[in-house]
Amino acid sequence: MKTFFDSSAFVKRYIEETGSQDVETLYMAATELAVSVVCIPEVVSALNRRLREHDLSRRQYETAKDNVFEDARDADIVNLTPEAIATCTTILEKSPVRTMDALHIACALQWEAELFVSADQRQVSAARKAGLRTKLV
Repeated sequence: MKTFFDSSAFVKRYIEETGSQDVETLYMAATELAVSVVCIPEVVSALNRRLREHDLSRRQYETAKDNVFEDARDADIVNLTPEAIATCTTILEKSPVRTMDALHIACALQWEAELFVSADQRQVSAARKAGLRTKLV
């Protein structure tokens, strides 16, 4: 299944928390995998926050970051196009989501994802409204 991960879900591959096992299962079951161009920087930002807050050691941070970039090599990275930006605008007009959440949804639509995975209930609702099959983790 063509599976698109939002940052809130993708980060669960690298930080053990509620939903991490579901993410791992979905990741392993995906026949194709995609993330938006903003996903990797968002995941690295989340890892950095955990490092600053002393929830990760420097070694854990470096290992997780290396794993993020390793996984990114196997994923399609969906870029922002004029069509995705137009779709993002429509999503923002129809659903109460943040800009970056709408961008992830627009990228998933552009990539023609068969499954959109997120840890954000509001984003999942907006993605469903936009026509995506979703999984909340």
